[in-house]
Amino acid sequence: MADNKTVLPSEVIENKIYLIRGQKVILDSDRAELYGVETKLLNKAVSRNQGRFPSDFAFRLTHQEFADLRFQIGTSNIGRTYRREPPRI
Repeated sequence: MADNKTVLPSEVIENKIYLIRGQKVILDSDRAELYGVETKLLNKAVSRNQGRFPSDFAFRLTHQEFADLRFQIGTSNIGRTYRREPPRI
């Protein structure tokens, strides 16, 4: 079976890391992009398989943290599409 792994330049990943609540995190939308899947599918997989992930794998931003993050990085990729909920980190 062919190996379909692609190595990304470290800058691509580093530019998707934010400091929130004193932790280095990647937004769910950025993580989904890295994995090549839709954000909603990634979040659904995490929700359905919570036992497979460490308890600190993901947390939901508060509405205020989401607003602060959008202000911090401008109307970057997190404002690309309408979100009903703040991103999962």
